Amino acid sequence: MTTATGAHPVQREALRRLAAPVAVLTVCHRASPHGTTVSSVSRVSRTPLLMGACLRAGSSFANLAAEEGRFSINVLDSEQGPLARWFADSTRPDGIEQFAGLAWRPDEFTKAPRLEGALAHYSCRVSGRFVVGDHEVLLGQVVRADHGDGEPLLSYAGGLFAAGLRPARTGRPRDLDRPKTLSPNDKAGR
Repeated sequence: MTTATGAHPVQREALRRLAAPVAVLTVCHRASPHGTTVSSVSRVSRTPLLMGACLRAGSSFANLAAEEGRFSINVLDSEQGPLARWFADSTRPDGIEQFAGLAWRPDEFTKAPRLEGALAHYSCRVSGRFVVGDHEVLLGQVVRADHGDGEPLLSYAGGLFAAGLRPARTGRPRDLDRPKTLSPNDKAGR
């Protein structure tokens, strides 16, 4: 059962079971950089290459990115949990001071901070901005991208996790490998 205020508690708990990469979005608006942490960023399209990020409706970051027309996505490495927490903290300073003491350099296209050690960087041109429910979706067409080595920082069940990646089992589902048993209604010898 859902209510006017949102999803049922079981539905909300189920949604927390979706593991997602953690990223810091950055923008440079009127020569002042700004960053924010998101745990909902994904590829939306391959051709053209579009990335989507979900932010709270009315997000100041979405406003700045839309005005500037471009932004950067820094997908965080598993060792960058403190960065994720920092850019999620609403009490951090504004402007350049929020980047003080951090290793970064300006992105060539967006002029926004590229955080050193990030697993991947995407330089995006704003392609769209939509309010959907209680969130705002910011779409960016990727102009440039590069990556480093490492493992991703994931958001899962309300926490941050360093993902120890290992190849998943592929092939036939195990249930299909079990011998079939006949039910009493099946004729012998079928």
